[in-house]
Order: sequence, then C-alpha cells, then structure tokens
Amino acid sequence: MTFAHPNLLWLLLIFPPALVAFFWWSWRKRQQLMAQFIQARLLPSLTVGISPLRQKIRMASIIGAVIFLIAALARPQFGFDWEEVKRKGLDIVVAIDTSKSMLAEDIAPNRLARAKLAALELMQQARSDRLGLVAFAGTAFLQCPLTIDDSAFRQSVESLDVKTLPQGGTAIAEAIETARTAFKEGDNYRVLVIFTDGEDQDSGAVEAAKRAAEAGMQIFAVGIGSAEGEILRITDAKGRTDYIRDEQGNVVKSHLNEALLREIAGATSRGFYLPLRGAKTIDTLYTEGLAPMPKSESSDKLVRRYRERYHWPLAGAIILLLFEQLLPERKRESRKRAAPKAAKSALAPAAAAMALFVFPFSLPGSPASAFRNYQKGKYDEALKEYERLVERKKYDPRLHFNAGAAAYRSRQFEQAAKEFDLALNSPDLKLLQQAYYNRGNSRFFLGEGDSDPQNKQKTWEDSLQDFEAAMKLNSQDADAKFNRDFVKKKLEELKQQQQQKKDQQKPPDPSEAARKAKAEADAAVNRHEYAKALEIMERQLKQDPTTAYYSDYIQRLKEVNGVQEPPKQ
Repeated sequence: MTFAHPNLLWLLLIFPPALVAFFWWSWRKRQQLMAQFIQARLLPSLTVGISPLRQKIRMASIIGAVIFLIAALARPQFGFDWEEVKRKGLDIVVAIDTSKSMLAEDIAPNRLARAKLAALELMQQARSDRLGLVAFAGTAFLQCPLTIDDSAFRQSVESLDVKTLPQGGTAIAEAIETARTAFKEGDNYRVLVIFTDGEDQDSGAVEAAKRAAEAGMQIFAVGIGSAEGEILRITDAKGRTDYIRDEQGNVVKSHLNEALLREIAGATSRGFYLPLRGAKTIDTLYTEGLAPMPKSESSDKLVRRYRERYHWPLAGAIILLLFEQLLPERKRESRKRAAPKAAKSALAPAAAAMALFVFPFSLPGSPASAFRNYQKGKYDEALKEYERLVERKKYDPRLHFNAGAAAYRSRQFEQAAKEFDLALNSPDLKLLQQAYYNRGNSRFFLGEGDSDPQNKQKTWEDSLQDFEAAMKLNSQDADAKFNRDFVKKKLEELKQQQQQKKDQQKPPDPSEAARKAKAEADAAVNRHEYAKALEIMERQLKQDPTTAYYSDYIQRLKEVNGVQEPPKQ
C-alpha cells in the first residue's frame, strides 16, 4: 500500500494525542467544577443516569474518526493499472544563460534567479507540453532532455548557477544549435525559449537562428536585465563582495542587448521578443506565442495508475461520527416517575452544562402538551406553548413562572428574567420566593454574557438583590444562600479587575529629575519663554519616561508655543 500524500500521516503524531490530552483535561476540569459549584446533596440527582463508560466510548469514537480522516486525506492507494500516457502539446526547449553577467542585480534578486523563476512559471503554464533545458555560457549543454516529468525539469532548473559551465562568456549561437539537437527527427512544432541578457560574445547568433527557422523551429527571446545596465558583483567563499573586472582590471558593467534579441526572435516566422518585466510576462508569452501554435498528439510511455482506496477510511470516519452522535451519555431510565410536587419540583432534571447554579424551579398545572415538551427537553417548543397560554391569561403568575423556566432552560435569559418579573405579582409567598430566586439566576447568566463591564456589574447587582429578597422570604433556602454568596464573590472579583485596569492605566509618579525639569519649565513660563520650557520638558521626556506624568502640561506648552512662535516664512 502506498499513499499519495504520505507527509500528511505526520498529523497522526499531533491530532490524536492532542485530542486525548484535551479530553482528559476537560474530564478533570468538569469534575472539579462540579465539585466546586454543586452541593454534595444535589450532585447525585444532577448526574443520575450518566454513564462514564459511554462518555469514554464517545470520546474514543471521535479520536478514531480523526485518525481515519487523516488516513483518507493521505489518499491510500492499493493495486495499480498500466495506462498509456497520451499528450497533445508542443516540444519546448528552454535555454537559460548562466554566464556571470546574469549575476547583475538590476532585476531582483538577480538576473539568473529571476530567469529560473520565469522558467518554472512557464512549466506551470505548459502542463501538456514536453520541456527540455539547455544551459549556456561560453558553451552550451543539454541539461535536461525533452520530458513530461515536471519534477525532473524543476530539479534541472533549480541546479543551475554560474558555475554550471566552466567556460565564461555568452554563446547564444551554440545554445540554438544545442537546442536543435534536442529535437528528434520528424518532430513538429519545435519551440525554443531563450532567457538571456543578450550580451553575445560570439558572432553568428542571428545566422544560427535563421538555420533553426529553416529546420522548423520557432524562437522566443525573453530579455533579462535593463538597458541602463548594472555593475557585476561577486561574493567569494569568505563572504566578501568584489566587482568582476576585465583583463585590464576595469569594472565590468552588463547591459541588456534588446536589439540583438529582437533580431534573433524575428528570424523565425512566429517568434517574438519580450522583456521580463512585471508579473504577466510569461502569461503573455504562452497565451500569445505558444498557445496558438498547433499541437501534436503522441503516446509517450506506460505509467502506473494506482487505485484510490481513500473511501474506506472515510467511510470508517463517518460511521464512527454517526455512532458518537447516536450513543447517548445517559442510560435508559424507568418510565415510572414520581408525581411533581406542587411548589418546588423541577420540570426536567438539571444538566451538567448548566451546573453553575441550581436550576430554576417550575410549577405544574400547565397544559399537558407544554409539560411533556418540557420533560422531554424540548424547551423551545414548551416556551412557545406557554407564550400562547400567557396571551389568553396575561395575569396568571403561574403561567409566567413556567414560561420563564422554559426560557431559562433554552438559555434565553433576558426573556426568562422578564417572565419571572411578571410572576412576582403572585399572592403566593412560596411562588414569590421562587420567582425571586429564578430571576436572580437569569440575571446572573445575562450579565455573564455581557461584554460591557458596567452593564455586567449592574446586572449582577440586580441578581444579588433578587437572592437577598429570596432569602428574606425563606431564610432556610440553602440554595439561595449559596447563590447569593457566589454572586457577591463574582461582583468583588469584577470590581477588583476594573480597579486593576484603572491602576494600570495611571502613569507612574514622576522622578526627582522630572520634578526639577517641571520646576525649570515653570520658571521659563513665568518669563514667557515658552519655547525654552517646551525644550526642557521634551529633553527630559526623552531621558526619563516618568516625565510622561506631565503629558498634559507638555501638550499645553506645544499649543502655547505654536501661538507665540509661528512658523517662519
């Protein structure tokens, strides 16, 4: 078995262990939060029916699904078929100048590096064409024969440097002749693309281009460099930079010879010259020069086509994810349930996700359908039914109370608070105490979701007042006492955070040197020497950051100084 993208398998060393660590941390964190915020007497009723084994199986299913997904992304392949590769395209030989003049930096990073990038960009455009590579300087060499293997062509291009050919100079004629030998007899639509600065050291480049045109070759010349030229620099083994000099010791300056390149390209019927400027040069070369040329179809070789098997691990991942969704955390409970009490029984058991507070109380006596929806956990549907009932009986505090309980369980805390507020009209003191308690819960979570610290503090203060009102009506309510103390603690923490922010924003007290500078500036101001006062404070500010304590004073000096000494004409 092989993989099309084996590097992706390294993800197996990252994601599965990370998920295991995350699930382990979240499990421990949840246990700590439950022990911290839920009273011991309430914990068994809140976690009744929850199976730790099922929770672990669900976590293992997610981890297994991730493993299968990574395997599918790596594209496993097993077995293969032989397939004849047919192509319809051109035969293109790319000739790149590797003489020392290509080290000129009038095109970043230098001419040779830019020519290599342009050749690779041409490879991306010529997907269906065969590509070959000729390196030339004082002589020429077929670096890569015509091939459809992009990786072989890329490696050949990337290996080029000014030391590829030992003989210096630029022999464009020899590069053209070497490119001619790269084509087999009978091949049609031969194309030569030359990347060079055109500084030909030998004569005969135009004549060689004419002979190539007679043999059916089309030449496209791409000029690298600038007409103004650039002094050639070279770096030795020790990293020292020096200029390239001629035999007389003069510094060599290389220029782009556009006239010669136009003449070479014009010697063929379809060829033309392009300067390598901007990001669209290779696009223009291919779309206007190479793409319109007629392409031939041929079969090059038989290649192995591996059979894709990614669908098997993908199917395994889907099955595990479905299993994780369908496996409940709770075991099935007996359908026999105790009848709800008249005042304090909850419509549904509390869930761990909402365990920060004891859940709101709810009253029976509502229509059967709304009550059943609440029991099944369909809180949104239960809320809609209670809202319809409230429209018919607007002054029934019990309906408002139950609507608030449904809104609370569906995490619509603002609406829950409004419904519990309307339930406060009840003459029943027990219901009134529970309405205060539940409105305190709703206001706490409402404030917790508010990003504005001022609004959060105001909402939590209202929540604290609700719990205190509930305590006055029933001083034996341990839950109300616990929640009151908890909100009071959170309020104190919030106020401390706000005070810390204010303290952090306050600039540090000025140093003794800053105070002396302020006194000198004050003396200058008394003498109406505002510019000198400003100069004293700004100089001290550069030396001592604590001088920023007088930033308002410095700003006023700048304003006054601007009035006293207007800019000179």
